[in-house]
Amino acid sequence: MDSSLMRKAKMLLDSTENTCVFCGQQAVFADRRRGVRPLLDLLESGADVAGFAVADKVVGKAAAYLYCLLNVGCLYARVISQPALSVLQERGIPAEYSQIVPAIQNRTKDGLCPMESAVMEIDDPSEAYHIILKTLVELGT
Repeated sequence: MDSSLMRKAKMLLDSTENTCVFCGQQAVFADRRRGVRPLLDLLESGADVAGFAVADKVVGKAAAYLYCLLNVGCLYARVISQPALSVLQERGIPAEYSQIVPAIQNRTKDGLCPMESAVMEIDDPSEAYHIILKTLVELGT
């Protein structure tokens, strides 16, 4: 894990309105949108963020699978779900966090996040990607 890149990613997360920050040796990508959309957009754009240090506000299992597909080098989450941490650990992505929770709640805090719920029983990043896209269509987002 490149500690200087991780420090930079965390600083940019903490000092801005960004929800996720990707720091590489030559580039920085940051986004202010909530949810998995920023990660999907990076995947779909073909941006090469392999090996980047990432800082994210909230990482659930769906996001963890997308980070695997993006081949990030390391990740910091303010809040991470236990299933997300397991996904990252199983795939050799070093992860730090401030808080670990059993699962990510939805935005109204009255149930599971629909993305977390959609991939809860999935064990493959590629399959998770397709389930995430399908769930977004079903949610109309």
